[in-house]
Amino acid sequence: MAKAALDIHEKPSSGKWLTLSLQHMFAMFGSTILVPQLVGLSPAIALLTSGIATIVFILVTQFKVPAYLGSSFAFIIPIQVATKAGGIGSAMIGSMFVALVYGLVSLLIWKTGYKWIMKILPPVVVGPVIMVIGLALAPTAVQMASTIDVDGTNTYSFLHFSAALVTLAAAVICIIFFRGIISLMPVLIGIVAGYIYSAAIGIIDFTPVREAAWFQVPEFLIPGIDYSFHITPTLLLVMVPISIVTISEHIGHQLVLGRIVDRNFIKDPGLNRSLLGDGLGTLFSGLVGGPPKTTYGENIGVLALTRVFSVHVIFGAALFAILFSFLGKLMALISTIPQAVLGGISILLFGIIASSGLRMLVEHGIDFDNQRNLVIASVILVTGIGGAAIEISETFKIEGMALAAILGVLLNQILPGRPEGKEAGDAE
Repeated sequence: MAKAALDIHEKPSSGKWLTLSLQHMFAMFGSTILVPQLVGLSPAIALLTSGIATIVFILVTQFKVPAYLGSSFAFIIPIQVATKAGGIGSAMIGSMFVALVYGLVSLLIWKTGYKWIMKILPPVVVGPVIMVIGLALAPTAVQMASTIDVDGTNTYSFLHFSAALVTLAAAVICIIFFRGIISLMPVLIGIVAGYIYSAAIGIIDFTPVREAAWFQVPEFLIPGIDYSFHITPTLLLVMVPISIVTISEHIGHQLVLGRIVDRNFIKDPGLNRSLLGDGLGTLFSGLVGGPPKTTYGENIGVLALTRVFSVHVIFGAALFAILFSFLGKLMALISTIPQAVLGGISILLFGIIASSGLRMLVEHGIDFDNQRNLVIASVILVTGIGGAAIEISETFKIEGMALAAILGVLLNQILPGRPEGKEAGDAE
């Protein structure tokens, strides 16, 4: 391993701290504000809760894990479904129950160790579910990129689609032709390029920016005040099963991060602590109206590139995210981003999510000549993308990727021929 420029507990000088922390904030910025834009939540709350969730995570992991928590893409469709069924409050309640699952799994890991969870969530299950997350969102991305609302009807607009193509092209160029920090921020750079083009062709209304205050408190959503705390089986079945994916994603990030900084985070501070920190961050986010949280690969990439592992730098990025969430003009500017620009970046981003699921299968050598693997992956993909549903009553319905995830776990446990031995994710 290359020597660290700043190790986990080392503090940079004030000038370096400012620069390095802002760098981390901008790395996560585009993705974190994109999720609330897609599900109808406040980008300001998403920023605020990402900062606070990161600080909570750092405290729970005893300042040992330099990870940043941002908005999770895995919950986009579940939030949309929950909101359609019972309003945005339903999605927030679902988010809180996801956090509860994290807490329970954390407790079990603390008492029994972590290896059992890798047997429940092997790559042959998690890989296809991740692919479902990206592919199920594909129609949404294309519709956003190429259509506008005309009298309640989605109508094709080449002008708006051109903005999506410029956004997509800028992000692709950023990934392929640039190195260093620039290559780690394709979402942010793509959105900026698409926004500038959109302003040039006259499809942006700047009125909200002119009318916004410089300082503005984010729009909180508080249970019992902004919505009633009403729990239904359908709500839980829409949101909670996605924990199967996000917990696996969390474990993967801890393993990758551990290799980068030459630490074993699975053992110290322990997977139970990092998972609990992630869950508490998601709980707080749900309590005030923000999307569920997850550790961010973009920020892990920044760590790998700069060799600056200081948890103080991550803490600084969290503070800047909190500060930015109160800048009314900036939040108003974000609200004026055209749907086509968001659609353009989503085409790339959702495709990358699907491809990352495929990469997981390849990297773990999943053999599809093995009929067992073929059956599990096939059932997950078709039920998830096809939107299959089990509906027993008006209050009990499970569908789409949630059903796919549950079926995948069940098939892996039931079908004969499950491989024994070392599981992916073992950190011995």
